[in-house]
Amino acid sequence: MTTTTQAIAQFLTDISVTDYQKTSIINARKDRVVENLATAFPATSDLPFSSAILMGSAAKGTITRPIDDIDVLAVFSNINDAWSSYRFDSKAFLYRVRRAYDGLSTAQVGARGQAVRIFFKNGGHVDVAPVFYHGNDVYGLPSGNGGWINTAPTIANNWFSGRHAELGYNLAPLVRLLKKWNNAHSKRLRSFHLETMTAHTFKTLGSNRQNALTSFFQWAPTFIDVSDPGGQSGTLSSYLSWAERQEVLQALKSAADRASKAQQAEASGDHAEAKRLWKIILGSSFSG
Repeated sequence: MTTTTQAIAQFLTDISVTDYQKTSIINARKDRVVENLATAFPATSDLPFSSAILMGSAAKGTITRPIDDIDVLAVFSNINDAWSSYRFDSKAFLYRVRRAYDGLSTAQVGARGQAVRIFFKNGGHVDVAPVFYHGNDVYGLPSGNGGWINTAPTIANNWFSGRHAELGYNLAPLVRLLKKWNNAHSKRLRSFHLETMTAHTFKTLGSNRQNALTSFFQWAPTFIDVSDPGGQSGTLSSYLSWAERQEVLQALKSAADRASKAQQAEASGDHAEAKRLWKIILGSSFSG
């Protein structure tokens, strides 16, 4: 029988992307975005494509298997004063980028208000967020209602990377486990919010995943109202209604109670019971 520690370690390996997947799926799909947009919006265009930046979970190392979505920031140049054409109508900008994918055999495309979602025939999708660069690592992103919002995802990514290093490179693996917990229990927390909460929760972090998970569930209620580390989006919990917030608090309490019982069972040598409880917390894909 595997120990609880061995089972958690194996589960973490199973949900983490491999080097091959980083190359064959994540980087390949980002490269496809660059190829398509560079062709559709060349330097001679009135709206020239500038660069693409990998964002979100794939950039932070918190993405989990099976790989579902990849986030790419598509930066457009204002060299030909394109910003003035779209500053009052971000929807026109978004849909123009969408039209660049019309007829491509690799994707089905739908505008989500802020990004163009490209579906791949072999599964998964890429969310392409088209933006204008405003300087100082701040970008203008379509707001979904025709206006614009400022976003600074590269600043947020760098902040997370710094916290990951400060916490002994144990932050990203913990977040991957927490994403499985979140997915298994109604997916109440948005990914960026959960990542930022976790990064704020710990002053020190070891490699004992059971201790880290238990501590997070116990301490996280204090860190629900964290702010965007990019300095642009305010409090990240603002999407939660009062009722949804209570559901998050209850989910954290239930997980904390089970995690404590799992640790007690493990300490007494009852690994079967410990793994049973961790399976409830982490979801059915945790085999133990």
